[in-house]
Amino acid sequence: MTGALSGLRADLALIAQWVPRGAKVLDLGCGDGALLEWLSQNKGCRGYGAEIDEGKVLSCVARGVHVIQADIDSGLSIFAHANFDLVILSQALQATHQTERVLGDIARLGREVIVSIPNFGHWSHIQSLLTGHMPVNDRLPYEWYDTPNRHLATTKDFEALLHQMGMRVMERLYVREDTGGEVHRVTWATTLRATLALYRFSGMSSEHI
Repeated sequence: MTGALSGLRADLALIAQWVPRGAKVLDLGCGDGALLEWLSQNKGCRGYGAEIDEGKVLSCVARGVHVIQADIDSGLSIFAHANFDLVILSQALQATHQTERVLGDIARLGREVIVSIPNFGHWSHIQSLLTGHMPVNDRLPYEWYDTPNRHLATTKDFEALLHQMGMRVMERLYVREDTGGEVHRVTWATTLRATLALYRFSGMSSEHI
């Protein structure tokens, strides 16, 4: 698989390929707005972002991205009647306090949802645990006492939650990232070999099927 598109982080480049042209997109935890800027310039999307970090909000504004400063955990009622084609949550779900509620909320906000998660089941994490330590690496760079991550999951854990909540998964992609920033598709032993998983799904209510 190829690396980033025009400077996008590798996982954001993969997400960008799933976004249809002209879509109305909400990116939750949008960071510096790089993905929304790329989608606007290259796919004619109407993008909106929510980000809690003030510095990153200012970066979004500098890029011309529509953004509000908001905490995903505090509720998304401000977007309740926005009717998005697509809601994106990239490598941020594990930092939420109420993961199940957040998933339910974003499934109601958009016709489709794209979520990416780090895979805690990767063999290197298991190796660290077997030596008596929480994993610390490029993908999980924090120590156990200062990590923002609250709900780390394996791919199977996350898929079980989607099933439990009645979500309809249309597409999934397992990848491993190398030290050069390239990503490679993983097709076997995915729970052990994938460092990251991406999912495209929708809620099962009549509004979003």
